[in-house]
Amino acid sequence: QLELVESGGGLVQPGGSLRLSCAASGVALDDFAIGWFRQAPGKEREGISCINSSERKINYADSVKGRFTISRDNAKNMVYLQMDSLNAEDTAVYYCAAANTISIQTTCALRGASWSLGYWGQGTQVTVSA
Repeated sequence: QLELVESGGGLVQPGGSLRLSCAASGVALDDFAIGWFRQAPGKEREGISCINSSERKINYADSVKGRFTISRDNAKNMVYLQMDSLNAEDTAVYYCAAANTISIQTTCALRGASWSLGYWGQGTQVTVSA
C-alpha cells in the first residue's frame, strides 16, 4: 500500500517562497505519475502540476505556470513542489497524489477520474498573508 505524506506548508508573506515535499512509503514511486493539487475554502479542488514517472511529461496549471516547479527524486521516494512569488490566491490545502494509469502517464492531465482512483496524502496548509 502506497502512503503519501506532504510537508513544508506554512505561513509565508506575499512574494515569498515555500517548498513542499511529498514523501512516499510502502511502494516505490518509480512507476507512478505524481500530481499536486490544492483546495481553497469554498472552492473546488484544482490540479496544479503533474510529473510522470519518466519525467518526460510535466504539466502546470496556468495559475502557477512560471512560478511553481515540480521535481522528483525516485531514489529518495520524494516529490517536491517549489513555489515562488506566492500570492494570497495560492492559499489552500495542498495535496500530492500518485497514479499509474496509462492515461495519466501519457498526458499528465491535471483533472480526471484517474487521479481519484490513485493514492492521496492528507494535505498540508499553505497560507500566504502579510
